[in-house]
Amino acid sequence: MTNPLLETWDTEFGLPPFEQIEDAHFAPAIEAAMAEGLAEVEAVANNHEPPTFENTIEGLMKTGAALDRVLGVFYNLAGADSTDMREEIMREFSPKLAAHSAAIYGNQALFSRIEQVWLAREALDLTPEQARVLMLTHRGFVRAGAALTGDEAARMKEIKGRLATLGTQFGQNLLADERDWQRALSEDELEGLPKFVVDAVRAAGKERGADGPVLTLSRSVMVPFLQFCPNRALREEAWRAWVARGENGGKTDNRGVAAEILQLRQERAKLLGYDDFASYKLETEMAKTPEAVRGLLMDVWEPAKARALADAALLEERMVADGVNGPLQAWDWRYYSEARRSEEFALNEAELKPYFQLDKMIEASFACANRLFGLEFRPLEVPLYHKDARAWEVARNGQHVAVFIGDYFARASKRSGAWCSAMRSQRKFPDVQAPIVVNICNFAKGDPALLSYDDARTLFHEFGHALHQMLSDVTYDMISGTSVARDFVELPSQLYEHWLEVPEVLQEFATHAETGEAMPQEMLDKVLAAATYDMGFQTVEYVASALVDLAFHEGDPPADPMAAQAEVLADIGMPEAIVMRHATPHFAHVFTGDGYSSGYYSYMWSEVMDADAFEAFEEAGGAFDPAMAGKLEQFILSAGGSEEADVLYTKFRGRMPGVEALLKGRGLAA
Repeated sequence: MTNPLLETWDTEFGLPPFEQIEDAHFAPAIEAAMAEGLAEVEAVANNHEPPTFENTIEGLMKTGAALDRVLGVFYNLAGADSTDMREEIMREFSPKLAAHSAAIYGNQALFSRIEQVWLAREALDLTPEQARVLMLTHRGFVRAGAALTGDEAARMKEIKGRLATLGTQFGQNLLADERDWQRALSEDELEGLPKFVVDAVRAAGKERGADGPVLTLSRSVMVPFLQFCPNRALREEAWRAWVARGENGGKTDNRGVAAEILQLRQERAKLLGYDDFASYKLETEMAKTPEAVRGLLMDVWEPAKARALADAALLEERMVADGVNGPLQAWDWRYYSEARRSEEFALNEAELKPYFQLDKMIEASFACANRLFGLEFRPLEVPLYHKDARAWEVARNGQHVAVFIGDYFARASKRSGAWCSAMRSQRKFPDVQAPIVVNICNFAKGDPALLSYDDARTLFHEFGHALHQMLSDVTYDMISGTSVARDFVELPSQLYEHWLEVPEVLQEFATHAETGEAMPQEMLDKVLAAATYDMGFQTVEYVASALVDLAFHEGDPPADPMAAQAEVLADIGMPEAIVMRHATPHFAHVFTGDGYSSGYYSYMWSEVMDADAFEAFEEAGGAFDPAMAGKLEQFILSAGGSEEADVLYTKFRGRMPGVEALLKGRGLAA
C-alpha cells in the first residue's frame, strides 16, 4: 500500500494531501518514521569524526524530519476531529513515542558528543543563535535524564512511557465525557432564552443527529445557556454535568489518573536531583521558582477576591428579590450577573451578539495584522481535513509567509477549548521552510455564526499565537515561533486581544448581522466601559486553578488530589459561589501533558507583560504605531526562543514590568 504520509507532497505550499490520507495510513507511517529517525540519530552518534557543532548539533537537527511531518498531521487531526481509530492510535503510540524519545535522549554516545561540543563552546566561532541552540540542546538532554545511568536511566524511561499513556488516557476520558453527555431540551425549556442560544442548541442537536435541540458540554453553548436560562433547576442540572467532566465514575473517571501522574512527575524530578516537580519545571521559565509564582498569584488574588465577594453580595440581593431563598450558588452567578450587566450598562448579550459575526471578526484579526505588520490574506481552495476548516495564504510584499488554517466550530469529535498549533514550523536550516499554522476554536454554529465578546477575544488570542508562528524568522526550528518559555508564550496571544478593544476596529468590523450597520457609538461606549465587568469572578476562577496546580507540584504530591484541591481552596478562602475554572478531573492543561503542569500561572505572568506592552503602544501614539509594531515584530514575534524571554522583552520595552498595569487593566487597582 502506498502511504501518502511517507511520500513527497507535491501540493500547493507543501500542504498535506488530506484527501489521500486515511486513518489506516497513520500507524505504519509513524512506525516507519520512528525507525528512520532512530537510524539517523545513530549515524550522528556514531560519527567517527571529532564532534563539532555542524556534525553533532546541526546533524541532530537534520534527523526526524519524516516523524515530525507525520505527527504534525496526526496530532492536529486527533485533537480537532477525533475518530475511534485515531483514539486507538493515540493509545498505542503514546508510550511508543515516549520510548522513541527516551532512546534518543538516553543515547550515551550521542550525549557524549553533545557534552564535548558544550565543553568546547568558548573556542567555537558560533553565532549568537548557534550558541543559544547549543545551550538548549545540552540543557534539554540533561533535563531529560541523559546523564542518568543503570537502574535510574531505566526507571526514567519507564516513567516517561507511563506518563505518556496516562496523559492520553486523561484527554480521551475528558473527550468521552464531553461527547457522550447531552440534554434534550423541550420547547417549553427554550422559553426565555434569546434567539442566538436557541439557534445554538438547535444546531448542536442537528450536529449530533438528535430529533430536536440539545444542550452539550461545549463552553460556547453552556456558558450562554447558564447566562440566560431562567429555570434555576435546569441551570443546576446543566452546571453539575459541566463541572463533573472527568469525575463521573467508571472507565472515564480521571481522579485516579491525575493522582498517578502527580506521583510519577515527582519521582521524575527526584531522579534528576530536584526537590519537587515545580522546582524542576520552573527552573527554565521566566518565574524560576514556585515562590515567585505564588507571589504574583497572591498579589492578584486578594483584590480579585474582594471584588468577587462584593459582586456576590449584589447578585444575591437580586436573587432574593426574585423570590429565591438561600445563598447564591455557582449555577446562579452567570444568570444574575448577566441581568446586572444588562441593567448597569444597558448592555444585553442578545442585543450585542449580532454585532460579532465570526466572519467579520476573522476579517478584523486579519486587518489588524495588515496594519501592524503588512500581512495579506488570500483564501485558498485546497483540500483540508474537515469541511468546516478553511485556509488562507499569508503573504507580505508579494512574498509567501505562511499558510493559515482556521477551524472554528464546535463538534463532538473535537476536544474542548481553543488552541494554536503548527503542522510545520518556520526554519532556514537544513532548508528554508514556511510555516503551516492552525487555529482551533469551539464556537457555536449559526447562520451566520455569531460570537460573544469573549468568543471574539478568544479568536484574537489564538490568532496572536498564530502571528508568533507566522512571523518567526530564525534559522533553527527548535527555537522557532512559540518555542519559548511557557510563561512567555502567552504574551503575543494576550497582547493581540487588546486590538479587539480598539474603538476604530469595532467601528469598522462590529456590524449587525441583519442590517449591516455599524455598532452604534452608544453601544460601543458601553462595550468598552463594561470590558472589566465581572473581572472579580473571572480572576478568582483562574487564579484558584493556578494555585491548585502549583500546590499539586510543590512538595510531596497528594495521594488524594481532590482532597488537596479542597484544602487549597479552603486556605485561600475561595468564594462559595465560584468554582475553579478547571477542576482537577478536567484540568486538561495540566494533566494531558507536561506543557502547563506547574505552569497554569503563565497566562497571568504573560498578562503582566501584555498589559505593559499595550501601554507602550498607547504611550507611543496609538494601537497602530508603526515604530512599536516594528519593535514588537523584531524583538518578540520574529525572535522565537533565540534569546531569554526577559532579554527579549527588555529589548522591546526597555525594562521589565510590574503588576500594576495588570491590576489596572482588569479594573482591580485600588
